[in-house]
Amino acid sequence: MSLEKLLKACVSVLPKPLQNIYYKYEEKWLYLIFGVLTTVISIATKLLLFCFVPGEPVWESTAGVVFSWICAVTFAFFTNKKYVFKNETKTRREFRSVFFSFYGARLATFAMEEAIFLIFCDWLHFSKTIITFVSQVLIFVANYILSKVFVFRKKDNSANE
Repeated sequence: MSLEKLLKACVSVLPKPLQNIYYKYEEKWLYLIFGVLTTVISIATKLLLFCFVPGEPVWESTAGVVFSWICAVTFAFFTNKKYVFKNETKTRREFRSVFFSFYGARLATFAMEEAIFLIFCDWLHFSKTIITFVSQVLIFVANYILSKVFVFRKKDNSANE
C-alpha cells in the first residue's frame, strides 16, 4: 500500500467534519506529520551517536548534530518534495535547484542548532538529552517558516499566475 493510500484510508475513518478540516489544511497537516517524523529521526540518530561514542569527547555534540542533521534533512527533503508540497521536477536542473534551495534553508537552522549545542552543552554543560528536545522544537518552527517563506515561495507564486 502506498503512503498516499494509507493516509487517505486513515482520514476516511474520521467523521466528515474532521475530514473536511484535514483536506482544507492538508499541506500543513502533512508538514506536521513529516516534521514530527523528521524530528524523531534527528533525535534518534543524535542520541544513538551519543550512546555509541565512549566517554565524553569534546567533539561529541558537534558530531551528533552533524550526523543527525544529514539524516533528518535528507528524509525531510524527499518527503516534503513528494508529499507535502507535491513538487515535481522534470529536469535534473530543476531538481538541483529545489535540492540546493532546501538544503540552503536547512543550513541556516543547522547553524542555529550548532550554536545551541555549543552554548548549552559544551559551555554551560546542560544535559544533551534535554537540549536535544528543546532545540528540536525551535528547529521545527524555524524550518516551517523558512520552507514557506523562502524555499517553496516560487512554487506558490507561480501557481497564482
